[in-house]
Amino acid sequence: MTTATQCIFCSIARDTANPDVLYRDDRCFVVRDINPKSPVHLLVIPNMHIASLAYVGPGQVPVMGHLFVVAEEMARRENVTLSGYRLTLNQGPDAQQTIAHPHVHLMGGRQLGDMG
Repeated sequence: MTTATQCIFCSIARDTANPDVLYRDDRCFVVRDINPKSPVHLLVIPNMHIASLAYVGPGQVPVMGHLFVVAEEMARRENVTLSGYRLTLNQGPDAQQTIAHPHVHLMGGRQLGDMG
């Protein structure tokens, strides 16, 4: 299990001068995905380290819900609100989650394929 001291997202959260951060507030931050799957591919990441969605409880509802509010704001800034975008939150290796710190992918800028 990754700890907050080993987590790349936690390192970015602690580095308040990181120029790659597009948005930051007291609950989350946003960066571009380093391996984008669409023209717009952002990551909305909680500042608080959570190793897995299995550890999300009622106390994290304000933070987790806030990620979706920020995602909509970022979609507007990236001009994909009207054309459409996808929000994805992967959990665990079978879902291809590569960093053990829940985060929301915001993808858009082209027609996205079927996920079925």
